[in-house]
Amino acid sequence: MAGSSFSLQESFAEDAQIWQSLKQAIANSSGFQRWQSEQNTQTFQRLPLDQQVRRYLRETLETLAY
Repeated sequence: MAGSSFSLQESFAEDAQIWQSLKQAIANSSGFQRWQSEQNTQTFQRLPLDQQVRRYLRETLETLAY
């Protein structure tokens, strides 16, 4: 059982590392930067980058699905 627990922790660590890389790539993209500049509320600007990227991805996918 301990082995499977360690594998699960390893998997979470890998997932977190992948998300960090992906988040940075998205944050550096011109599409995200343009979208970010359009979000001019103070509340939005105080959000952590993680939440901004998630919101950007959600809105982009919603637009594509429409």
